Amino acid sequence: MAAELVSIGTIAAELGLSPSYIRLLTEQGVFEAHRTTGGHRRYDLAATRRAWATRSLQVEGGGRSTPTVAHRYPLDDLQEDVVHRELSGALDLAGHEPAHTIVAYAFTEMLNNAIDHSGGATATVRLWRRPARVDVEIADDGDGVFAHLCVGLGLPDLFASVQELSKGKRTTDPDRHSGEGIFFTSKAVDLFALAANGIVWTVDNLRRDQAIGSSPVQVGTTARLSLDPRTDRDLSAVFRQFSDGDQAFSRTRPVVRLFEIGVGFVSRSEAKRLLAGLDRFKEVEVDFTGIDVVGQGFVDELLRVWPAAHPDTRIVPSHMTEEVQFMVSRGLPGPGSE
Repeated sequence: MAAELVSIGTIAAELGLSPSYIRLLTEQGVFEAHRTTGGHRRYDLAATRRAWATRSLQVEGGGRSTPTVAHRYPLDDLQEDVVHRELSGALDLAGHEPAHTIVAYAFTEMLNNAIDHSGGATATVRLWRRPARVDVEIADDGDGVFAHLCVGLGLPDLFASVQELSKGKRTTDPDRHSGEGIFFTSKAVDLFALAANGIVWTVDNLRRDQAIGSSPVQVGTTARLSLDPRTDRDLSAVFRQFSDGDQAFSRTRPVVRLFEIGVGFVSRSEAKRLLAGLDRFKEVEVDFTGIDVVGQGFVDELLRVWPAAHPDTRIVPSHMTEEVQFMVSRGLPGPGSE
């Protein structure tokens, strides 16, 4: 289907930006413009929305516009559902039921994490409402989620905390929490970012990509999420994608690129780091998006050694290049293999 090309005025109205700023962002390479035979700029509407949402979510503070709502709350005795009811009207999602359901879930899960896990005293909630996007930001002044997990789970470093969160079912308080909130929030919205302790984990569901980077957020945790209010994404379908017939959270999809520790995906130790704790799932889809080369030891550990030791968990590789597919095919157990 051909892209919908629209004028700079339409883009300005959609994003709530001035035409001059759109021209500047085009010159900076944030947006891509197509020229008509008459020399006028035309923009792919969907691609421009995605580019602006990605840029806005990843900017730390100064590049964001004034929020529609901004409130600071003491965390002591705070109830996340009460705060959501108080503020949700500002998002104006009446008539946008899929978006309303997703935002309500994500908002309450992220604020509950601040209340129960952060160790902080306050949380600041900021909301932005534009025609093409809803943004929610919840920032606490606690220990920072990655440091909290690192200590609570005995992990080797902060990056391991990100990696474990990306798998799901990881919590420092299993008696009170399932470890599902961050995982499913990151899958339900268009864009999700979790920043703490100097690093940020970004999940871009529009581009089907994830990344770990540096962040100026050193104190506390900042969770940000972005969603097109016109989305038709079904929250129940997101849950079902990672659940079995009993509705239990039984499937996960770790992204291999998040587990790189410096030398590519060559050794058994890297596969072991990727697979750590995944025996708590029935099926693990190992996503090779963005990976061009893997080593024999990595593949052998991933597809032969570890599955043999964990027969109740099925490993399913996906999104492989031809080169990776070749190495994986060589590493798959053949008939009669033990």
